[in-house]
Amino acid sequence: MIVRGLRVISDFELEFQMALTNKKLAPEMEFVCLMTSQEYAFISASNVKEIAMLGGCVADMVPPTSRRPWRPSLRKPATA
Repeated sequence: MIVRGLRVISDFELEFQMALTNKKLAPEMEFVCLMTSQEYAFISASNVKEIAMLGGCVADMVPPTSRRPWRPSLRKPATA
């Protein structure tokens, strides 16, 4: 059995291809992929900024030292 970890969707694409190839080479092998917990997952800064601009809580998405510098600079986008 081979156990692999997935952090982002691009990991899935690569691991899926590898699992199919390995299964062809060794049909008796089993492959298991586990998704990471949120604390180890990647979230883009643009997603965090958008959540903050819309009034959402981002406290668990950025380290404490990163929260204060950019929070006041966020502005809601102008509406047409």
